[in-house]
Amino acid sequence: MNQTENTAIVLRRVNYRDNDRMVTLLSPSRGRIDALIRNCRKPKSHNLNAAELFALGDYMLIETGGRIIVTSVHLIETFYPLRADYDRLTCATWLLSLAEAAAEPEQEQQELFMLLLHTLSRLTFSDQPWKPLLSGFLLHFSACQGFKPRLNHCTLCGKRLEEPPFFFDAEEGGLVCGDCRRARSQVPLSPEQLRWMRRALTVGSASWVNTPDAEAPFELLRAYVESKLGRRLKPGALLPE
Repeated sequence: MNQTENTAIVLRRVNYRDNDRMVTLLSPSRGRIDALIRNCRKPKSHNLNAAELFALGDYMLIETGGRIIVTSVHLIETFYPLRADYDRLTCATWLLSLAEAAAEPEQEQQELFMLLLHTLSRLTFSDQPWKPLLSGFLLHFSACQGFKPRLNHCTLCGKRLEEPPFFFDAEEGGLVCGDCRRARSQVPLSPEQLRWMRRALTVGSASWVNTPDAEAPFELLRAYVESKLGRRLKPGALLPE
């Protein structure tokens, strides 16, 4: 039985028996890992914080009897300040749900891991508004999961789009021009929102800073990503208005 060390973030945890806890981890090299941490709920356990949501650490794992066991943890970060801000805690919990819905066991998730870590850090340790942060996360999440929205040409006729009106079609996966718009489900997109989306995908997280809420189309991107995942994630209903 070989032990392996995996840097990971706790996405979910469920109490098990009297003192144990089952955790779902996101590892950049192994994707989703479901593991058991024994005796972590005892009063003097050194692993209790490592079995909480958002915990980032180096987890020593061993597989035995068809189950993965955490033998020890070097805890790196707990993102504890999130717990003092209900809105940001809700947003962060929703991000964990997204990551869990996308990650597969034994599938490399380097991009998703770094994106989640970066966004959690900004939610926790900056005063940046949450809508641009989550909008940026959703854009890059869609890209690393293989359904990056098409933002330069009409997805139906192929015409390059530079002048409004702009419409976004979640089913088609991108922009639709005014001539091709046929359904109510195609959502209007302002020039400022489109400009921000294009820049966010090109420049990266630097463009998320100091973005007005009106420029970050969070509701549109949330609906798009959840439609591609095939389900609405429960914590999303609690997101602040």
